[in-house]
Amino acid sequence: MMEYKKVKAQLISVEEFREIWKNEYCLGPIQTFDSVMVSCYEDMFDHVFFESKDRIKGDKSILSLNRLEKIHWIKAALQDPDAILKSGWDKSNKSYFDNRRISIVKGNFVVVIRFTGLLKAKLVTAYEKSDISNIMRSPDFDKNSKYLKK
Repeated sequence: MMEYKKVKAQLISVEEFREIWKNEYCLGPIQTFDSVMVSCYEDMFDHVFFESKDRIKGDKSILSLNRLEKIHWIKAALQDPDAILKSGWDKSNKSYFDNRRISIVKGNFVVVIRFTGLLKAKLVTAYEKSDISNIMRSPDFDKNSKYLKK
């Protein structure tokens, strides 16, 4: 069983969190439970750990202590063989991506990756969502995907 540890976000500075992000996620790819190498980059920190005051504008102006306290959950979710795996939704084309995989753990913690090649992906985002019913209705991610087969 994977360990999902929380940190006390209010006791750690944003600079220290940026350092954790860099050291835990950006120095090399994270290997998932099924051997996908997921890359993360320093400039993704704000996207992952800030929330939008206005979802329509997507301004990412509010630092999320809730997201920060779960900074280690992203890696744990990617490495969790028991994660629920779903296909990502392309809202502009009203269809499912074949190259996006959503991992759901702990009931409602969501991690999205985008495949960039065979067994290679990039983190898109991670967040907690109170109602994941729309994601749960998505098709399961294809375990025979061209991104997983050698």
